[in-house]
Amino acid sequence: MHFAFICTDKPGALQVRLDTRPDHLAHLNALNADGKLAFAGPFLGDDGKPTGSLVVVKAETIEEARQIAESDPYAKAGLFSDVQVNAWNWVFNSPEA
Repeated sequence: MHFAFICTDKPGALQVRLDTRPDHLAHLNALNADGKLAFAGPFLGDDGKPTGSLVVVKAETIEEARQIAESDPYAKAGLFSDVQVNAWNWVFNSPEA
């Protein structure tokens, strides 16, 4: 099953994002190597700077998905003001279809 993480950055936290980015990318690369990452990327504001993240993972349960979300270095660094973890159904253009 797929789960979407909709993450909103705290206002004024761009430097936290920049400082933590290498660890965040390593985390995503590890998820990808384990076959758990479907896709990921930042939301952008009108100025083109990141304002949050969208991460979609494969997990057996929502508890596992929440654990993955909580283990993200961005989450551990306190970057996000809000993280929603939602079950998600990939209908169109799914590579697994």
